[in-house]
Parts: sequence; structure tokens; C-alpha cells
Amino acid sequence: MTEIRVPTLGESVTEATIGRWFKKAGDVVRADETLAELETDKVTLEVNAPAAGVLAEIVAKEGETVTPGALLGQIMPGGAAAAPASAAKPAPAPVAPVAAPVAAAQATTMPPSPAAAKIAVERGVDVSQVAGSGKRGQALKSDVIDFAARAPATAQAVAPAPVVEAPPPPLPRAPVPQEDAAREERVKMTRLRQTIARRLKEAQSVAAMLTTFNEVDMSALIAQRNKYKELFEKKHGVKLGFMGYFVRACCQALEEIPAVNAEIDGTDIIYKRFCHIGVAVGTEKGLVVPVVRDADRMSLAEIEKSIAALGKKAREGALDISDLQGGTFTISNGGVYGSLMSTPILNAPQSGILGMHKIQERPVAVEGKIEIRPMMYLALSYDHRIVDGKEAVTFLVRVKETLEDPGRLALAL
Repeated sequence: MTEIRVPTLGESVTEATIGRWFKKAGDVVRADETLAELETDKVTLEVNAPAAGVLAEIVAKEGETVTPGALLGQIMPGGAAAAPASAAKPAPAPVAPVAAPVAAAQATTMPPSPAAAKIAVERGVDVSQVAGSGKRGQALKSDVIDFAARAPATAQAVAPAPVVEAPPPPLPRAPVPQEDAAREERVKMTRLRQTIARRLKEAQSVAAMLTTFNEVDMSALIAQRNKYKELFEKKHGVKLGFMGYFVRACCQALEEIPAVNAEIDGTDIIYKRFCHIGVAVGTEKGLVVPVVRDADRMSLAEIEKSIAALGKKAREGALDISDLQGGTFTISNGGVYGSLMSTPILNAPQSGILGMHKIQERPVAVEGKIEIRPMMYLALSYDHRIVDGKEAVTFLVRVKETLEDPGRLALAL
């Protein structure tokens, strides 16, 4: 038998959910064929067949939570369809009287399967006492069920494993008229969407979040972009957008106001002497924030190339865990969807996030005269525990000054 196990999920990712199985027990599989899809709180991963043969057993079912290295299933050598391994298991031993002692399980270093561990907690079974029928003595779900049926008194006597304190349950849903309920569709949230919801709520609950606003006259930036965009694309092979300018402007402002590039760790403040800029990207599965690393050391062309590559990977669902980790500051562009103004929520544990918005022509006063200018509102949400109001306003003013006079970027002013 060849085991199918959960691959390494990446730094700080400790569990995943079985999204779906593309094969069922008894199906013939080819080496490296995609068997299942795992959803983590960051990305979706595929699990490929480690060898050719027949999928003999699926241990972890769809919707179950698994950890790195956990057993997902087993592949039997051969090309002909075979019955699941569970069907070939020997019949359970005769039911012993309740009072009869239960034989201790043989010593094994194999952890129980995720399904077995879950059932053991639910039924109060000490899984170390269960004799496993899996490979190398691993306790399977059926072993725990049989054990609990043979010795209910023993199972009830075992104290359940400690349960991690869960957040308070959500408020009950308001009653819905029957005629409306028939036209509703209930869809389970993906793990990514659940994580987005949890992290955004945690950011609001933990951080002393505040937002300050300003507006930018985009005339000079638009003129420079229009003047050089064709030459820029011809030389560097990537389009010249606005995001590269914003990343460069933020990097310069972060060097002047390091508190916006810091985070809290207990009673300490950690100042980041580098700029890993997260760029929020909307995908079909939800919002992801790939990170442009060491953006403060990059040229405008290098930043644009990095943003283009990460954006493509995000839309194709091909982001790696490493693409999403380590950001120190985030930029979110709601303007691409037509947003005129918003208050972005912090991407914890970061202490600052800049919100870009739609460029819209508005009448403004310029040297005592009313002129129509392309204007953009900027919003900086920040953690007031680290960043004072003066620092937040100064940061946003520096970004505004740089964008309104993009020549400052070349001179690092």
C-alpha cells in the first residue's frame, strides 16, 4: 500500500480542510494525478497521487480538518478496480460483556487518523487504548466506533480531551417567511472566506483602528504616465500602471514614519527596517494579499513586474504560501471597482493600510481659480496603539506630495 498524506502547508499554516475528492475508493489512479483539493486559510492546494494503482481507501472525508502529514488515503498496487480496503477488513471480534476488561492496544508510533481522533473526542474514548487496524497499527474511525460499542462503560469513564475555548456562537438568524426560504440558496463558506471574515473581525476587535483621509491631484502623475507608458512597456515588457507609483511613494513615507511599518508583539513594538508591501487582489474565491518583497529596494519597473506576476498567479489560483506571508504594509485599490471613498480594515498584525479610490474629475481651487482636476481620495487606516495622529497625517501628506510631484521619486525626496 502507498499512503497519501497531507503535504507541508507552509510556515504558520497548521491545518487544512478537505475541499473535495476528485476520485472515489476503487478508482484507478495515475501517478501525479490530482486526487483531492485542500483549502487552507491562505490558498487552495492540490494533492497528487504518489504512485499509480487503485485508490483503496479514503480516510479523510470532504469537509474534515487535517494537519500536515495526516493520512488522507491509501493506494493499492495494480490497475484493476478493487473494493475499498475497508471492505476487506476482518469481521470485528465478538462483542464482549460490558464488564469484561478491554485489551490494551498494541504500542504504535502512528497517530490516529483525523476521523478517528474526531470520533474519539466526541465519544470520550482514550484513543491510546484502541487497537488500530490501519497500516503500522494506525487507529481508524471504524476501530474507535467498534471500541466504543464493545466497552461503553470504559469509553464513558475516559475524560474527554480538553476543548479549546471557542468564540461565542453567532447570533441566531432571524426567522424567514416560508415563501422566501424556498427561494434562498445556502452555500457553505470556503475556508478562505471563513478566515477572511475571522481575521477582519479580529483586527477590529484588537486594534485601536482609526482612519484619516486626504486627496491627491493626479494631473502630474497621469501626464507622466501617458508620456512614457509606451516607451516603458517596450523597454521593460510590462505596462506602466499607477500601483507602482503608489508602492514607491509608500516606501519613501514608511522610511520617514517607521511606526506605520511596525507591529505590536506583547508589550514590545517591532519596527521593520524593510518594506514588504502587500497588494490586495480580488479573486473569485475571495480577497488575497500577495506581497512584493523588499519593494523599497526595487525600481519602478521591478515593482510593476512583481505586481503583474503576483496578480496573474492570484487570478489563476496558483499563489504559494510564501507569496502571502511577511507583509509589513498593505495597499488596497477599491478604485478599480468604482469606489469613491472607503475605510479599509487593517491586515493584522500590520499597523497601516492605504486605500486607493476612483480617479474622478472634480472642481478644485488652484491659485485662487476653479479648475477641473482628476482627483483621488486616499484613506489611511492605522493602529492608534502604535501610530499617533500626527504620524498618520504626516505619512499621508508625504504620499500625497510624492504623487502630485512624481519627480520626487527619482530624487528620493
